[in-house]
Amino acid sequence: MEAVTTRDVVILGSGPAGLTAAVYTARANLRPLVVEGEPSSTSDQPGGQLMLTTEVENYPGFPTGVQGPQLMTDMREQAERFGAEIVTKKASRVDLSRSPIAIWVDDRDGGEPDVTTRSLIVATGARSLMLNLPNEARLLGRGVSTCATCDGFFFKDRRIAVVGGGDSALEEALFLTKFGESVTIIHRRKELRASKIMQDRAFKNEKIAFVWDSVVTDVLGDDRVNGVALRDVVTGNESVLAVDGLFVAIGHEPNTGLFRGQLEMDELGYLKAGPGTATAVAGVFACGDVQDHVYRQAVTAAGSGCMAAIDAERYLASLGET
Repeated sequence: MEAVTTRDVVILGSGPAGLTAAVYTARANLRPLVVEGEPSSTSDQPGGQLMLTTEVENYPGFPTGVQGPQLMTDMREQAERFGAEIVTKKASRVDLSRSPIAIWVDDRDGGEPDVTTRSLIVATGARSLMLNLPNEARLLGRGVSTCATCDGFFFKDRRIAVVGGGDSALEEALFLTKFGESVTIIHRRKELRASKIMQDRAFKNEKIAFVWDSVVTDVLGDDRVNGVALRDVVTGNESVLAVDGLFVAIGHEPNTGLFRGQLEMDELGYLKAGPGTATAVAGVFACGDVQDHVYRQAVTAAGSGCMAAIDAERYLASLGET
C-alpha cells in the first residue's frame, strides 16, 4: 500500500459485509482497498466472527454446509479475483473531516495518512462479549456458541445452558427450546434484567430451568462440551452442571471506537445509517454488524455489504468520480 494514495473506495473490515462490498466495488472498477485487520486483533480480526465458527449450515448455496473459515477464504479469493486489494493491517485512525478522507494504519496516528479515499465503507463488525474462561475459546464451535439462530439446530435433544439475564439471553433460551431437551439459564443474580414480557415467557416455558446467584467458572470437556463448572456467589459452593452446549448471551460490542465523535451512534454504540447504508457524513457508508444489532447473520451482513457498495458507487457517480 503506497503512502498517501487516494482511492475511490476503502473498506474497513473483511467479514461477510466487507468482502461482499469488495466484490461489488471491484466489479464496478472502483479499485477497492480492503484493510482487513490483523490476526492478533480481537476486535477486527480478518474474516470476522465466522473465523471462529465451525459448521455454517444456513448460508445460501451450501446444501451440505461449509466451514466458517473456508467460507471467508472463498469470499476473500473472490474479491481478489475481481481486483480488490487486501492488506492485513489494522486501521488505527480515521479523519472523516478531511476531503478526501484520511486513514492511518498499524497503530500509527501521526504524520501524513497512509491512504486517502473519496468514499469509505465501514464494515468493522461487532464482537461477542465472552466470559474469558480457561477453556471457553478452546471449545468455541465445539459446544460453546454465541448465536442460537446460527447453531441451535446442532443441539437437537441436547441439554443446553444459557448464560445471561437480559432480553437477549431469554430470546436465545426461548429459541433453543425448539431444539434442546432442556435449557438452563444461569444468572449471577436472583433477578433477571430482561423485560417483564420476556420473563413471563421464559417462566412459563416448561423446558426452561434457572440457576440463580451463580457464575460459570469454566467449560468442561475434551473435544466437546460436556458440562460447566459453577460457583454460587452467595454461598461460595461449587458444582458441575452436565450440559452439551453453552450459549454465552451477555451482549455484543460494536467495533466503533475509531469513529467516536465523528459518526452518529445509538445508545449501544452501533453506527446509525440510513437511508440505505449512508451515514450522516457524506461518502461514508456502514454495513454489517457494526450497524446491526438485531439480525447479526452472515447473510444479512453480506446483503448490507452489497448495498454499501452500490451506495458508494452511486455517491462517486454523483461527484463525477466514476
